[in-house]
Amino acid sequence: MRLATLLLLLAASARAQGEAPAASVAPDAAAQSVTSVPWDMVELLGQTVAAGDRRRLSLRAGESFAGDAVDIPVLVLRGTTPGPTLCLVAGVHGDELNGIEIVRKVFEEVVPHDLSGMLLGVPVANVHGLRRSSRYLPDQRDLNRFFPGHPGGSSASRIASALFENVVERCDLLVDFHTGSFQRTNLPQVRGDLKSPRILELAKGFSIGEIVHSSGRAGTLRRAAVDAGIPAVTFEAGEPLRFQAEEIERGAAGLRGLLAALRMTSGGPLRRPHRIYYRSRWLRVNDGGIFLTERKLGDAVQVGDPLGTVTDPVTNERSTVIAPFRGRIIGMAVPQVVIPGFAAFHIGVEQPVPDGVEPEPEPEEPAPPSPRPDQLDPEEAPE
Repeated sequence: MRLATLLLLLAASARAQGEAPAASVAPDAAAQSVTSVPWDMVELLGQTVAAGDRRRLSLRAGESFAGDAVDIPVLVLRGTTPGPTLCLVAGVHGDELNGIEIVRKVFEEVVPHDLSGMLLGVPVANVHGLRRSSRYLPDQRDLNRFFPGHPGGSSASRIASALFENVVERCDLLVDFHTGSFQRTNLPQVRGDLKSPRILELAKGFSIGEIVHSSGRAGTLRRAAVDAGIPAVTFEAGEPLRFQAEEIERGAAGLRGLLAALRMTSGGPLRRPHRIYYRSRWLRVNDGGIFLTERKLGDAVQVGDPLGTVTDPVTNERSTVIAPFRGRIIGMAVPQVVIPGFAAFHIGVEQPVPDGVEPEPEPEEPAPPSPRPDQLDPEEAPE
């Protein structure tokens, strides 16, 4: 057994020396994230997990009103050679279903003997919410506002503490999966604090086209992980309360690209151009009524473009939502009845020209004015 383990480690070392570093991850980014845990065995949730194991474990995280135990399922894939430990968490909001299927799909596809490192998957973090088809816990608290949690706090804080201490803190990197909220839909996108080079490289490694800068609100899983020294991003795609095959496949493809970029699986990373949005803002309606739009996710918009209408169903009076700056629609509400202040369109502003680089000329017409700082709010989109 020891001889076999030594041979596997030597083979992994030779392979790593012979391959060129992945293009979408800085040469030292993956190396910095490699766990220092010896690779023969690891203790996790009271169980011993060996190299090559595929396990389903349970994390005790509360009780039902009737006193029945509520366990959070934890999926484990431990590769046969050393590498980083990547954590995949979905279902923090119980009505956000796409991420649950993305995690399940990837764990079904990956073979432990083809994996370097370890995958930890939490497909349903908010078991209470999933059972009730609700974003929230039974006490109407948002689990994604209580990380890293406290073992003696509210029910949300206790669940967050159990998950964070027993699973998240065992990881080198983390991806948290979400969808739009409250009858809104999101263009597939990776969100992260792009001021961190490691997080930027992690976002690029996910190999989808849209990256949005957001440091994350205090209490979110992603922010708590970063504060604990664990590079983390959020993947957003689609609507709540639906399993959307196209968005699920995009998320799974993005994860395959990330695993390759981290050199956890064989094959080269997917190389796709990235649009990077360092600023974004939700545009809100000023009137109540029936919200309708013909705009689609990913549409580019210019200053003054009409984006949608709100019509009073009694008086037939109509108002129009107008784009105040140039950008691209990265999130939007689906047609529905709205009240004043409802967030209708999430507009991303692409990467500005870096300092010291002259912008390319635009001969046809002057560039539209850039959005003012007071027009932008990168933290406004809920996670």
